Amino acid sequence: MRLATIRLDGKETAAVVTAAGAIPVETINKEFGQQWPPQLFDLLPLEKLEPFKEWVAGQNTEALEQLVIQGAKFGPLYRHPRKIWGIGLNYVEHAADLSEVSPNTEPASFMKPDTTIIGPGDTIQVPLQSERTTAESELGIVIGKECKDVEEEDALSVIAGYTTIIDMTAEDILQKNPRYLTRAKSFDTFFSFGPQLVTAEEVEDVLDLKVATVINGEIHRDNLVSNMTFQPQQLISFHSKVMTLLPGDIISTGTPGAVVIRDGDVVECRIDGFETLVNPVMDLKNEG
Repeated sequence: MRLATIRLDGKETAAVVTAAGAIPVETINKEFGQQWPPQLFDLLPLEKLEPFKEWVAGQNTEALEQLVIQGAKFGPLYRHPRKIWGIGLNYVEHAADLSEVSPNTEPASFMKPDTTIIGPGDTIQVPLQSERTTAESELGIVIGKECKDVEEEDALSVIAGYTTIIDMTAEDILQKNPRYLTRAKSFDTFFSFGPQLVTAEEVEDVLDLKVATVINGEIHRDNLVSNMTFQPQQLISFHSKVMTLLPGDIISTGTPGAVVIRDGDVVECRIDGFETLVNPVMDLKNEG
């Protein structure tokens, strides 16, 4: 199943995405007498998501598609996760871009605030304080089950789904001092995600996915998830042993390559089989 958040009647609401288009969950509830959570964040716990998927699969496709909203505008999947984990230098090639050594014993992780969140088509803002900001396409893991101390062999079972992410870094700030990482990663608009959540069963083998950072229509860098230093199951297990993971928590798994962004650029995250995430760029230093 593919899920999204769409902008409808001045608010953001969950929708099922089919080949015909987006079907609001609120409309499904009204037409079929159901009470599924109308916000995607509330639908993510597996004890709600799994029955919902089963229910939708049991419905007449034509009847559901009568409820499609044409030309739906997509927002971020949700706006207030409890945690956003980012993973730094998870591909050896990206570490080389920064003249750094890729961590090989434990993931290099950091956290971001939810005020960084934007969605498809929203504008990435290069902040006044930065002369060199980069954008990084990443595969996002969305947790679907509260869990602690998960072993690697069980880690994939706690995933609600996967999504496309563009993560930003004020790289010039970071290069002044590695202790500035949180600030360099936390400016407003520095985390775009969506437009779709692809539920876990839709991805046959996550390691086979290719992730690409694209700038102005040209692929800057791409790589396979299998070439990560720390693969998804390892990242989930590792971080669950640091703190309890909750439904809606996001792990942004690292980028195959960061690209410098400038005013007027358009950045894309392309992942095999996923709807492309696209964001324009504006440099705040050029305003006014």
